[in-house]
Amino acid sequence: MTVKLPISLKKYLIALVTLWLAFGADVAQAQSKATWIWYPGDYEIWLSNKMQNRRTERGSFFPPFWKLDSHYVLIDFHKDFELAAPEEAEIAVEGQYNLKLDGKAISGYPKQITLPAGKHRISLKVYNQGSVPAVFVKSAHLVSDTSWRVTFEDKEWIDASGKTSDISATQYLSAGAWNFNEASAQPSTFRLPTVAQQAVSQDKQKHFILVDFGKETFGYIKLQGVKGKGRVTLYYGESKEEALDTQGGELLDRIDVDQPQIGDITLDGSRAFRYVNVQYDDAVDIDKVSMLYEYAPVQQRGSFSCSDDQINKIWQVSAYTMQLNTREFFIDGIKRDRWVWSGDAYQSYLMNYYLYFDSPTVTRTLAALRGKDPVTSHVNTIMDYTFYWFIGIYDYYQYTGDKTFIQQFYPRMQSLMNYCLSRRNKDGMMEGLTGDWVFIDWADGLSKQGEVSFEQLLLARSLETMALCANIMHDGKGAILYNAAAKDLKAKLFAYYWNPQKHALVHSRINGKPTDNVTRYANMFSIFFNYFTKVQKQDVKKYVLLNNSIPKITTPYMRFYELEALCAMGEQNYVLQQMKDYWGGMLNLGATSFWEEYNPDKKGAEHYAMYGRPFGKSLCHAWGASPIYLLGKYYLGVKPTAPGYAHYLIEPQLGGLQWVQGAVPTPAGDIQVYCNRKQIKVNAANGMGTLRFKSKAKPVCKGATFNFANGYYEMTVQPGKNYTVNYSAL
Repeated sequence: MTVKLPISLKKYLIALVTLWLAFGADVAQAQSKATWIWYPGDYEIWLSNKMQNRRTERGSFFPPFWKLDSHYVLIDFHKDFELAAPEEAEIAVEGQYNLKLDGKAISGYPKQITLPAGKHRISLKVYNQGSVPAVFVKSAHLVSDTSWRVTFEDKEWIDASGKTSDISATQYLSAGAWNFNEASAQPSTFRLPTVAQQAVSQDKQKHFILVDFGKETFGYIKLQGVKGKGRVTLYYGESKEEALDTQGGELLDRIDVDQPQIGDITLDGSRAFRYVNVQYDDAVDIDKVSMLYEYAPVQQRGSFSCSDDQINKIWQVSAYTMQLNTREFFIDGIKRDRWVWSGDAYQSYLMNYYLYFDSPTVTRTLAALRGKDPVTSHVNTIMDYTFYWFIGIYDYYQYTGDKTFIQQFYPRMQSLMNYCLSRRNKDGMMEGLTGDWVFIDWADGLSKQGEVSFEQLLLARSLETMALCANIMHDGKGAILYNAAAKDLKAKLFAYYWNPQKHALVHSRINGKPTDNVTRYANMFSIFFNYFTKVQKQDVKKYVLLNNSIPKITTPYMRFYELEALCAMGEQNYVLQQMKDYWGGMLNLGATSFWEEYNPDKKGAEHYAMYGRPFGKSLCHAWGASPIYLLGKYYLGVKPTAPGYAHYLIEPQLGGLQWVQGAVPTPAGDIQVYCNRKQIKVNAANGMGTLRFKSKAKPVCKGATFNFANGYYEMTVQPGKNYTVNYSAL
């Protein structure tokens, strides 16, 4: 293992200051340079609309089926400032605008103005129907940033600290921003970067080219050396079978070529594929096919390796799967749907914390999913996906310590929760109403009728999230209300659904009576939500999770949670073999990214079928990348125990491996871990940590002392120090 050298106290203090600036409660102090700003959430909504409406199916436009909100078209921006001397300010605006100094309008559309010395107010009112009203202001001492106040003409001026003027208000927002830090970097022109890539093989015959890029990929096909006049048709395939099936494949493009001189053509639409079947008319000639690979420029900070080569491959392919599905937002799959689904995104948030730790992609996705008030349906129309939205905020705060998103979106959290609570039945339980989709999982024969225990469980956790955020917002009344509602619902959960004879929560109640049906969903979530007693956990492990008579889970989506529950119960040895069987099974079939669903009982091209279509299944689905999270949290054993990793736990588990090593990213540095059966090595750049492990003999570590309790040895991990612990694994 390569262990980082200890950082100096000075560097540690700098890291803490950086962390505070980036994630502190006062957003206004976090900005140090000019950036484009907008009404919070509006750019995310506009950009997600643009992205999600790129989906096609066999050349036809395929839009989302849920309500899409839009940005506010008229926004006021203002900032009070004080200067010691006059300054020249650069002005850039997306939209028509009116600029005022101290309430006096400046004629025209000025691109530069002189800011006078003293105390003043600058105001811009911007109208833009086509894209988001946005402004960029830059002088020596005045910059557009998230400390600016914004309003959509409700007469509520709102700043980052939650202070309001002009009228009493209940919202606590600040101007939104991302990383558009130059006047020329207009938000409306943003596109993900691309890089040229070549195919690994091309089978070229007369008016036909079958291209293989070697692995699942995403981007724009480039036809090189094109000449002639006629039709070109491209059939895309995540598998070779799909590319060759001109009638059953999911994606195709048709273009008409009229090119008397030889040249190149890059198609407009980005697509998912490994293989491309290019067919063209007699009067057209094409020399070769390449692509522009499109990617999100996020930095991979997390790492994992171990003594098992197959597990290493599983982690690497998981990371690549995550890379492909990390775009402007966290999407579900690159072939279909290319939409922002809350349940899929929730798992991506967790994987992100162990791979990238890219907070902006998390908050952009959360903002896009939430949309605007009034609330008229569940997120993505799915009841459980609404609850995942809340729980995603709970985890986001725990991992990052960032209060900014909560400050901006607490009012929208309240209105969404009010919608949920208004749809409870007479017993205070969630039950699917007209327009609700109770999803849970893709599983044959899974009942969605009545009061499903899984939905009550997710609502309870969502109410706990609301209580947490209410306390952050100093909303004492709200915190009491949400805590009481969560406590009441958890009591009902066990009163109504716990069946002592079955040692488990049953699946549902219908007409006020619990069914006898036991499924895995509510039971496994209750383990890592820590809702069960120790005895109940052991019962559920034996009678549900390790019981083959309980219907099995075949989607990586819910395998994620099933394996997490088992890891939380200390079953790493069992989970390791499950990962090798399940994800290793896909690798054995030639997978280069992980799939939406895998059933080992299927044969050949049966694996590609789903939704009644021969190639309907996504072979690159974000929820297939969950080993990133499982291996980081439960084998390297790293997790925050206080918001933002102010304190954290390292509890490495070999789980049958001879050694594990890797890095887990945090807000202000990485935690490095190595563990074999005789030594544990750790180093962390920030925060105070606890290393916990079991040992046959008393461990030894220079510069550290150990406490022993409940069968575990514990020692404190100081920031910036290297530790080597000699121990004897059980």
